[in-house]
Order: sequence, then structure tokens, then C-alpha cells
Amino acid sequence: MSQPPATSFEATPEFAQRCDAADPLRGWRARFAQPTDAHGAPLTYLCGHSLGLEPLSARERVLEELDDWARLGVRGHEAARRPWIGYHECLAAGLERLTGARAGEVVAMNSLTINLHLMLASFYRPRGERTKMLLETGAFPSDRHAVASQLAWHGLEPHAELVELAPQSGELLSIEVLEEHLRRHGERIALVLWPGVQYRTGQAFDLARVAQAARRCGAAVGFDLAHSIGNLPLALHDSDADFAVWCSYKYLNAGPGAIGGCFVHQRHARSTALPRLAGWWGHDASTRFAMRPEFTAAAGAPGWQVSNPPILAAAPLLASLEIFGAAGIQALRAKSVALTGYLEFLLRPLAVRQLTPQDPAERGCQLSLRIAAPAPRARRVFERLGAQGIVCDWREPDVIRVAPVPLYNSFADVHRFATQLAGELAAA
Repeated sequence: MSQPPATSFEATPEFAQRCDAADPLRGWRARFAQPTDAHGAPLTYLCGHSLGLEPLSARERVLEELDDWARLGVRGHEAARRPWIGYHECLAAGLERLTGARAGEVVAMNSLTINLHLMLASFYRPRGERTKMLLETGAFPSDRHAVASQLAWHGLEPHAELVELAPQSGELLSIEVLEEHLRRHGERIALVLWPGVQYRTGQAFDLARVAQAARRCGAAVGFDLAHSIGNLPLALHDSDADFAVWCSYKYLNAGPGAIGGCFVHQRHARSTALPRLAGWWGHDASTRFAMRPEFTAAAGAPGWQVSNPPILAAAPLLASLEIFGAAGIQALRAKSVALTGYLEFLLRPLAVRQLTPQDPAERGCQLSLRIAAPAPRARRVFERLGAQGIVCDWREPDVIRVAPVPLYNSFADVHRFATQLAGELAAA
């Protein structure tokens, strides 16, 4: 759907209802479980940036695996309706479409931070004066912990070798600041780790431009796509990054603790120069069960697998990828732009400052908001929203994050949030 021009938006529930009636994606909402309060009343769920809603088909997919386990036992590895030995291959095509990857460049495995450690073990190769890792100030703590621990693992001092790039002004980081830093200091940078969407501000980055800047100075480059995959159209192969990692429980709706994923560019598909932390599921499939002591890596991203996939944690992702394949990421992106545009319009009269860029090209579903009041009052506003059935989240010291997700959120959800926020601001 195309976004109505801002001048045609109306701050009325009737307008939101008309938009929903005209929405070609409106039917997908019914395919997701809708959370309710203690009395069974539906909640307004705007927290898909933290945990996506359950696809109703996820239960069916998990039950199918449980039934095959009960019926087949160990034979399910080869005889289940989706044989478990190659289960990760069932997920590959859907992940390739969502990430813009080529065959063999993606694999579903582990969790985001485990995958990040595996990638850093291969792609962070400090040599001579090129020893530093660069990420943004305020990166997600798990990323920072992983990077700092990798530096220490190499016998380096994290406080000296970890470069955290801060905005020159405000809270948004201009990509020009990154490019200028790499122009000036790139010979010291071994690896750049960058978010597709910054988790706190909701700022989205031009990944191809980030990768080009890093590779131009000779640094390896990887992306954390936790807040990008299933949110924005991606073109990882064309971006030319070395690797990317993500989780699947946010916009991919695969459930709490769901299996994560990893991208490794095709140019590394058969590289023997890269060290890796190997495990048997990364062994070439044709000889994996020969149980030989020598490790022969499978080509591409699957060669970084360590263990066989957790089938019951992967089945919900299969259900979600089927939905994405049918709905289409481009159509979902168009609706997302319309939803966030409408939310911006409704917020303009309110005492709220938006941290997320106003340019739709520089954001996804998430808008991060700061209440124009001291932090304790802002916290009260957030808590009162929750008491009124609005599910969003809070990031210290004073940021409310809200994400209208196009698969299951509506214009009416956006209108209700803005109306409730206006009331709580007046009452706080």
C-alpha cells in the first residue's frame, strides 16, 4: 500500500478504520495470536521490536515435529516429514529472500551472540597496528560484551582496542562520521561491527555504504541485524559485508529464545585461510557421518555450524518464514512506512520528542520517543500506558519504544496508542 500524504492524514478513529479497510495486508493479523489482559480483553501490542507475536501456524509446526518424534524416534532424522538432519535447509530459502543473500550464504543456527562469537573468531584477525574493533557508542550490551571479550581473548586491552563511535551532536550517528573516522584511522581498524537498525534510537543505516567504507580501508565488516531482518528489505550479498548475524524472536516472530541466523559472503564460501571454531554439523554433509577426525568444512555459511539444529526451536521460524514468503517484504515495508507516518502525524501536537529519524528511509517499524518531562514523570506515563492495555517498552533513562508491525498491527492500533498517550500526558 502507498502512504497517504501527510496533509491527508486525519486524527480520527474513522480515518484509521478506513485505512484498515483499504489495507491489502489486513488479513494477516488474524494469523497471529493476540495477547489479552487478565480479564481476556485484547491488548494493543506494539512491542514486536522486542518479541514478535506467535504465528498460529507455529503451534501446528511444533506439534508436527513432536508427533514425528513420538512416531519415529531416532528414525525422524531421516524419515520425518521434514527430516531433521537437513532441517536447517528448510529455512534457508526464506532467509535468503529476507536477507538478499545467495544460495549457501545463510544458515539458521545457535543464537545471535553465539553466532557473533563464531564470526569474530574467524573475521577478527589483529595484525601489527591493525588491532582495533569499531562499533557505535551505545551498542546493544551483548554485542559490546562479545567484542570486549574477543579482544581480551587475543590478549588485548578492551579499553584501548575498542573504538566506540559517538555522534558529533544529538543522539543519531551520521554515516559521514563513520566514513570520516575510517578515512582518518582506518589503518588501525581490524573489524567494523555495525547495526542494521540501532536498537535504542531506531535509526537504520545504509549497509552497503557502511561496508564500502570499511572495506575501502582494509577492515573486515559485519552487521548485527537483530532489528533489521523481517523489518526492512535487505541486500546482504550486494552490500559486500563479510558476515551478519541476527536473532529470530523479534520481527521474525519465531518465539522466545528462537534459533538465530548467520550470513557469510560467498567469497568466503570455501576459504581455508579463515580459522573457525568448528563442530561436526559444519562438516561437509557428504562425509559428516563417516566420523573421521579431520574436519572438512561445508561450503558457505553452513560450514560455520557447530551443532545440529534444535528442531523444536526452529519449527516456529519455519511457520513465520512461510508467512513472510506469502505476504512479501516489499509490501510489508510499504505498510510499515504508512503506519509510522501516521503515528508521527498523531504525535506532532503532543509533548513528545522523536529520537528516530523522520526520514522513512532511515528507520524501520520502531519509533523511539522521549517524553518532554523529567524521567520520573516519563516513567509514570509509560507505566500508565501499560495499565491501559498498551504494550510497548522502556529503555533507561527516558525512552519509550513503540513499533507498529505491518504483519499484525493496524492503523487503529496506532490511533489508540496516540490517543492514550495524549491522555496520560495530560494526567501525569
